Amino acid sequence: MSLTRRKLLTTLARASGVILASSVECALSGCSGGSSALAPASPADGYSGTDDQLLEEVAKSSFLFFWEQADATTGQVKDRALANGNDIRVVSSIAATGFGLTALCIGDQRGYQPHSEVINRVQQTLIFLARTLQPMGMNGFFYHFVDMTSGVRAFQSEVSSIDTAILLCGVLTCKQYFDDPMIQNLATQIYSNVNFNWMLNGGSTLSTGWTPENGFLNARWDHYSELMMLYLLAMAAPNPAFAIPASSWAAWTRPVIDYRGIPYISGSDPLNVHLYSHAWFDFRNKKDAFADYFQNSINATQAHRLFCISLANQWPDYSADLWGISSSDSKSGYVAWGGPSAQGDAIGPVDGSIVPYATAGSLPFDLLDGIHVLRWIRGHYPLVWQRYGYVDAFNPLTGWYDPDVIGIDLGISMLMAENHRTQLVWNTFMKNTEVQTAMQLAGFQSA
Repeated sequence: MSLTRRKLLTTLARASGVILASSVECALSGCSGGSSALAPASPADGYSGTDDQLLEEVAKSSFLFFWEQADATTGQVKDRALANGNDIRVVSSIAATGFGLTALCIGDQRGYQPHSEVINRVQQTLIFLARTLQPMGMNGFFYHFVDMTSGVRAFQSEVSSIDTAILLCGVLTCKQYFDDPMIQNLATQIYSNVNFNWMLNGGSTLSTGWTPENGFLNARWDHYSELMMLYLLAMAAPNPAFAIPASSWAAWTRPVIDYRGIPYISGSDPLNVHLYSHAWFDFRNKKDAFADYFQNSINATQAHRLFCISLANQWPDYSADLWGISSSDSKSGYVAWGGPSAQGDAIGPVDGSIVPYATAGSLPFDLLDGIHVLRWIRGHYPLVWQRYGYVDAFNPLTGWYDPDVIGIDLGISMLMAENHRTQLVWNTFMKNTEVQTAMQLAGFQSA
């Protein structure tokens, strides 16, 4: 099932020559980013706590997943687990581990575990990455899925460029957050060992991955998505011989659609593509030669909300109170639910499911609408909330509730909630000198 997720996502990379030439302006009144005030509690939403209490519950329950569903010796985090916590699966995902490393920083800041135990977990994770997993990969890149205890490749998965980037974001967050020489040295070593130039495979855009059986995958990261973190890290690689040219930033396409007067890049793709890079890279009040990407994600969130509500005639659970879909589980398996295209279609057969991380991960982009949905779900669908917070997806029309949670989905919810509350992840990650260099190489200036 997890392999299907990556296959679905990589098929979304398709060429387009349309480039957004200026920063996108929000077309809806009241559209704002992370600086919005918290929405007042609504008696009608069924949740009695404050907004901050809800976000604290999201953070604490998500942290519990990253603490309990990781190998205590290797630190590798499960790709998915049962929402009630009674899980015996052993496959970890390097992307989930990347989110997990960042979650350890948040958990330490909030005192969820003793500082000494958090430090030890981070050290053990980085040691295993540097001494076992990275040498077992290829040219510094990591296999997407591995056995959480041994590190052996699972599912014949690929050496993944984007999942390695997510892992590196977590590694670099720890490097800046913890004043610990071992952590800092290991983080530097892991990043320095990644040969991004190899992943170009002779082209101008990065390959999605490589397998020992078939070599490089045919798909490339050539279409706006979560790829921004990958390109920025690759351009500023500590080893100059491993870096990709700055011109690569302009090599991928930025297709624009206009949905109900809201123009934005990559409108047909799942909402998560507008979230992941923003979890670590702070694009607020910045723009390059093509776009203001933070404003673009605001527009994407607003358009996605309107798109879901527009489907209410077919799926009556969708409303201003309950919306949000993205790549996630469904009763029929994993589906890459996309947003509106120019024709108003969606990727994947929409079936009335609700995906809580779609709104939780969008909190910095549309706080008032997003927090209302999260409150509504807590107040009206108690079975959605389990040991690790919201289940990955549910369908109010059929009574289906996902028995699982997924690491990357809990991760984006936790990180974006924290970025809204304290900006901890943004402020910490952006201290890395390589990150600052990357933003300069990409041509970012004040918006």
